[in-house]
Amino acid sequence: MGIPQLDQFDIVEVKFKGGRKEYFRNVDFLSLNTGDPVVVDVPSGHHIGHVSLQGELVRLQMQKRKVRNDDNITRIYRVATQKDLEKWEEAKAKEVPTLYRCKQIVDEYGLNMKMSDVEFQADNSKATFYYSAEDRIDFRELIKSLAGEFKVRVEMRQISLRQEAGRLGGIGVCGRELCCSTWLVDFKNVTTSAARYQNLSLNPGKLSGQCGRLKCCLNYELDTYMDAIKDIPQVEKPLLTEQGPAKLQKTDIFRKLMWFNYNHDNDWISITCDRVREIQALNEKGVKVFNLKIDQSTEAEDLAAQSTRELELLDKKFSKKKKKKKKRPTEGNGMRVNQNQETPKAEPQGAKSAEPKQAPTSQNRPADGSSSPREGDKRKKHKKRPRPNFNAGPTDAPVSKGESPAPKPTSSPSETPKRFPPRINQGPSGTTGND
Repeated sequence: MGIPQLDQFDIVEVKFKGGRKEYFRNVDFLSLNTGDPVVVDVPSGHHIGHVSLQGELVRLQMQKRKVRNDDNITRIYRVATQKDLEKWEEAKAKEVPTLYRCKQIVDEYGLNMKMSDVEFQADNSKATFYYSAEDRIDFRELIKSLAGEFKVRVEMRQISLRQEAGRLGGIGVCGRELCCSTWLVDFKNVTTSAARYQNLSLNPGKLSGQCGRLKCCLNYELDTYMDAIKDIPQVEKPLLTEQGPAKLQKTDIFRKLMWFNYNHDNDWISITCDRVREIQALNEKGVKVFNLKIDQSTEAEDLAAQSTRELELLDKKFSKKKKKKKKRPTEGNGMRVNQNQETPKAEPQGAKSAEPKQAPTSQNRPADGSSSPREGDKRKKHKKRPRPNFNAGPTDAPVSKGESPAPKPTSSPSETPKRFPPRINQGPSGTTGND
């Protein structure tokens, strides 16, 4: 009794240009690996493609794409040789100039169609032209012109805008190659409701792909969002509160938070889904809550009283601190200027002081020998200046602002004090006229 052998699935998936995939039967049981170029049988000759999948996974793919395992599946001839590849490269080199010439012919006929791609068969006997159009196109004359121009059999195949983007390829906003050009085969219908369930902005520029249609990836996470929405309450009408109706603005599905606002205000208030259910239950009973956070006004008063007590405690805390004294202006040498000190007033000339005035001692001077502290007070330099007593001796003269007292001059018999003419209402002896 020999070793049992597993039956290997004999159908292989082969990939062609533009991501097109078809299934062929490996009747000769060739040893194939993924990526090997193979020559396959097509209705009008032979073509070259690359092996993309084999084994039992091909059976699952056929069931997914609803492809029957019958006699319509053609065979694989052989693994492509170097001569087959060289002939295929020559046919591929004619695709780009053929596409430009085809666009010129379409413009000459004035047809409302867009030519997107051209694919030559490996045996250079057939060319397939892919185009997209909104309406039906009568291209019978166009086929005759293309067949006479390129001397090949011509096949026109209309594709959708998504299939066109898949054939051309590109990079999406995610930074990866387009799904439609790599692995996506079935193009499911995508609606704006998928964007609404995921709380996406309904901006066509951001939701559209390179094909101009809604992105296919909007359907990838839709099932996850639909499962999460089951725990979110349905808010079909505004919530009734004493401060006014609260309207729903935004919902965070995964954090279970909902944002409301009053009368279209810019301030949004977030509450949990459980709190929304509580308010809805009270509204159904005809009860209006005080606001979205509190059911009754007494709770708000308690919160306000608590905040008021906290403010009073803060006021008491800061009121105990002493007020800082204002710094007095200083001179250039760092000495403070006493701006509140009054200037000495002049005594009447007729009256004599009880005690003789003494010259200021050295204690009033700064230690560094600088001028008196009132030297820098320029604002009161010319204010309340005392009148000089011309009849008095040099010892009775008051000390001027900002000047150190001068030493007493030595009296000499030859020098006499100068006299000036008397002023108005003043006698020659220095007294007033009324005296």
